[in-house]
Amino acid sequence: MADAISFQLPDGRILETDIGIRVDELVKRIEPHEYKAIIGAVLNEEIRDLREVLTEGGRLELLSTGDARALEILRHSASHLMAEAVIQLFPEAVLGIGPSTSEGFYYDFQLPRPFEPEDMARIEKIMQKLAKTNSVFERSEMTIEEAIQHFAQKGEVFKVELIRDLGQKGEKTVSIYRSGGFEDLCRGPHLRHTGQIRVFKLMSIAAAYWRGDERNPVLQRLYGTAFWTPEALTEHLDHLEQIKARDHRRLGRELDLYSIHEDVGAGLIFWHPRLAMVRHLVEEFWRSEHLKRGYGFVYTPHIAQESIYRTSGHLENYAENMYSPLLIDEKPYYLKPMNCPGHIKIYQTRRRSYRDLPIRYCELGTVYRYERSGTLHGMLRVRGFTQDDAHVFCTPEQIANEVFGIMDLVDTLMSAFGYTYKIFLATRPEKYLGTDEEWDVATRALREALQRWGKPYEVEEGGGVFYAPKIDVKLHDALGREWQGPTIQVDLNLPKRFNVTYIGPDNTEHEVIMIHRAVLGSMERFVGGLIEHVGGAFPLWLAPTQIVVMPITDKQHEYARSIRDRLAAEGFRVDMDERNEKIGYKIREAQEMKVPYMVVLGAKEADSGSMTVRHRRDGDLGSVAMDVFIARCRNEIMTRAMA
Repeated sequence: MADAISFQLPDGRILETDIGIRVDELVKRIEPHEYKAIIGAVLNEEIRDLREVLTEGGRLELLSTGDARALEILRHSASHLMAEAVIQLFPEAVLGIGPSTSEGFYYDFQLPRPFEPEDMARIEKIMQKLAKTNSVFERSEMTIEEAIQHFAQKGEVFKVELIRDLGQKGEKTVSIYRSGGFEDLCRGPHLRHTGQIRVFKLMSIAAAYWRGDERNPVLQRLYGTAFWTPEALTEHLDHLEQIKARDHRRLGRELDLYSIHEDVGAGLIFWHPRLAMVRHLVEEFWRSEHLKRGYGFVYTPHIAQESIYRTSGHLENYAENMYSPLLIDEKPYYLKPMNCPGHIKIYQTRRRSYRDLPIRYCELGTVYRYERSGTLHGMLRVRGFTQDDAHVFCTPEQIANEVFGIMDLVDTLMSAFGYTYKIFLATRPEKYLGTDEEWDVATRALREALQRWGKPYEVEEGGGVFYAPKIDVKLHDALGREWQGPTIQVDLNLPKRFNVTYIGPDNTEHEVIMIHRAVLGSMERFVGGLIEHVGGAFPLWLAPTQIVVMPITDKQHEYARSIRDRLAAEGFRVDMDERNEKIGYKIREAQEMKVPYMVVLGAKEADSGSMTVRHRRDGDLGSVAMDVFIARCRNEIMTRAMA
């Protein structure tokens, strides 16, 4: 067949067609009886809508509403519907961008005034009317020059900027989508018509810099979401309520965990005693596991001369994330953005032999990185943080064993905190440092370690950083959300820059292999995420206060003190509530503070030498003997139970 392209279908069939076939024509050939149920297609991992003309073949899947990927098409179309409604309400609005997201969609607008909450209801009503018109989404193309002229005449300055950028990147044409009275510069994909957008809700309003750059104009961002069924929307809204209830910023205030003070500086965390205790316990666990695995603890300075960051390449590649230098003895010093150079300097204090390797250094090292004010977010995005950094110096032959050991550490720590996870191997990107042979050796060793580890992993082809292939671990919390977790990188850059070597069996110098490794990442981000993971209800082994002893009246104070003292002597973190308040109030307050156990002592308990125990989740446990209660608590702590 002349000018033919072929498609491999999920069932293994190969379909050949003429080049230039539209997706909807393919659907009629593949699934003629299901044509109306098909929303779009996935060609070589890229979502396409039904109007797209195909000039290349490959692996092809059809998308129906039952496929989660089809939501991208629905939500992208809903963002256009929302933009059309906004323009009807604000004819002078200038359009920014309007993509779909994992949670829904948004669109950015330049408006004569900020959005107000009541505007959302008005926009939703207009959207509902527009959806019922069943306006077809029509795709067309313009040359770069035609598109610039077209959108300039409409006053769409942001679209013109985007089109010019595309032209500078070598694009000759751009695609335009029209539906009803609305048109937009857009790659797609989109639905057949607006009538397919039935279940949607506008969620929130925010300000956003154009293209995320604080030097650019501030636009109004309107967020929304869309689903195929009302039930799915309700489930999503319930999920958002759970997320809101677990927000670490909200819980930080309610549970007196941490604070940020604008007169001190944005993005700088003050750990209050309760959360500082949690951090201490996390760090204590971290240290004990590293000691078991042969790591040496190190501490490095918080500032260093400019020269070390020129050697490391930080000033060359990361200067915008570093703070301005301090002038000391007429020499510029910088707050450290990373711990790596310090560990290298310790390694280089003596000549190393292959017999000395591997050498493992670890540090809970505080670093400082500039983040734009608009990106700061509670404990999750900050400007000063403590990183659980480690660097392993080894030979090429030792990489796989070392990475296998690191994966064991990852599993131990993440399982203890109740996280499940997925593993990804990220390989050589298009632009990279080092030789192909070095990348092959490093990537092969990472792959060998993962295969020995025996758990499933996915390969992200080209997903490595420019200086290293890496293993990324993505965590899944109690609400099913994905978080960036541990990372392991085989650095092919810094050993060269610092000339980090060892003496091999041949009595000559060889470049050392340097493995970067962070398991918890930053303590601020990890503990902030942990607050949300457990909803502020830290398990017994991490709870800042494990037990509160509550006498019902003043007459039980002496007995309550003896109970408190016994529990404290057993090593538990125990408080006593001696206030002259009703016992119900004391219990409610302890519940609100998410204390795991409450020991309630009245006249009956004092007379019989017993105690009544309540659990924050399970409620009244009844009368429990002291030894039984101690054994129960010790078992929870030793097993690191997450209840």
